[in-house]
Amino acid sequence: QVQLVESGGELVQAGDSLRLTCAASGRTPSSYSMGWFRQTPGNEREFLAAISWNGESTYYADYVKGRFTISRENAKNTGYLQMNSLKPEDTAVYYCAARTGRITVQSKELYEYWGQGTQVTVSS
Repeated sequence: QVQLVESGGELVQAGDSLRLTCAASGRTPSSYSMGWFRQTPGNEREFLAAISWNGESTYYADYVKGRFTISRENAKNTGYLQMNSLKPEDTAVYYCAARTGRITVQSKELYEYWGQGTQVTVSS
């Protein structure tokens, strides 16, 4: 079993930057892709970004492209989401997810492991 723990969420002001961290532990696969999602009350969990098992390929939702950057450090089993120029509409619970193997996906249904989420609140 793989455990994912997100951290770094907090209350910030519009225009600020924030970096979220996702630490993987337990029986981590030798190869796994990672993704970041967010969810607001009453809405579906939406895709933000994904990164391939080796960090060489990244994918972004159009609404965060240019502001958010996904990265990972495999030696530490850790993933990151750097968020810049934050807006009040970025307020949400942010989740990281992992999928075993070398195929990177954007669909939340295809991720096997999820963290508990971290709250990001952006004030205007």
